[in-house]
Amino acid sequence: MNKPKIFRPDPNDTSRPQRGLNEEDLASNSTVFRDDLLAGHTMLISGGGSGMGKAMAFLASRLGANVAICGRTAEKLDATRDAIAEATGREIFTCPTNIRDGDAVEALIASVHDRFGALDTLVNNAGGQFPQDAIDFTRKGWLAVIDTNLNGTWWMMQEAARRWREDGKAGHIINIVANVERGMPQAAHTCAARAGVIYLSKTVATEWAPHRIRVNCIGPGVIETEGFRMYPEEALKRFHNANPMKERGDAWDVAEQVMYLASPAANFINGDLIVIDGGQAQWGVVWPQGRPDYFNEGETE
Repeated sequence: MNKPKIFRPDPNDTSRPQRGLNEEDLASNSTVFRDDLLAGHTMLISGGGSGMGKAMAFLASRLGANVAICGRTAEKLDATRDAIAEATGREIFTCPTNIRDGDAVEALIASVHDRFGALDTLVNNAGGQFPQDAIDFTRKGWLAVIDTNLNGTWWMMQEAARRWREDGKAGHIINIVANVERGMPQAAHTCAARAGVIYLSKTVATEWAPHRIRVNCIGPGVIETEGFRMYPEEALKRFHNANPMKERGDAWDVAEQVMYLASPAANFINGDLIVIDGGQAQWGVVWPQGRPDYFNEGETE
């Protein structure tokens, strides 16, 4: 019987290169938006301590928004808060939260309202997965990904919407999903969860329209962040080949799209999925654990 192929990175392995944008980049990257675009706008970003969420928190703060971030690791949240304060002079709100826990999510949404008096945009960015052939998933591994990426996103959506309905105020949800149109080999668990979020979003975008609640999704393709450390180096060498531009995007590409959707320019966008993938949907497939020999067709790169 074949042994499951499992890649489990060592977080303390200093031999692997650092990935993604550093804090200096996030503080200084140019943006197409004016400095006060989101002045007075309150945004809650899950998974805001690293990767794309951290880039969103930096950019939203630079554009004048009241920013709250949540995540499971208080140290990451605090480090992001301190870096943003140093770069922008603005204080963001941090709240360690496990989004799998519906009661914790309820407390989180309440705390954001208590801090800022309102919530305008919820960005569901938190999520996680690991590369593995679907046939080898354990029940625990499957449930962990589904519970975070689908259920956790739903608790956040529902709680925010209930509060907006109760207060009689408009709101906007942006769900960060994935490019799942052609499936995601070696990531079937997150493909299932993200597809669920996409069609959940399209459904409630209609149901919640009478409450002036809009719901949209962003589907990133190959976006280089520190999360790339979850994948083997031999797999990463091919990632850029998954799109016809043969490039990797970065967290800033996604952050700017989030700010656009949160801005008044996007007031008539509802129930949509905006894909940021360099054309990957029309071109190729990412193999996060490494392309199997069966599909190599004699290629070495």
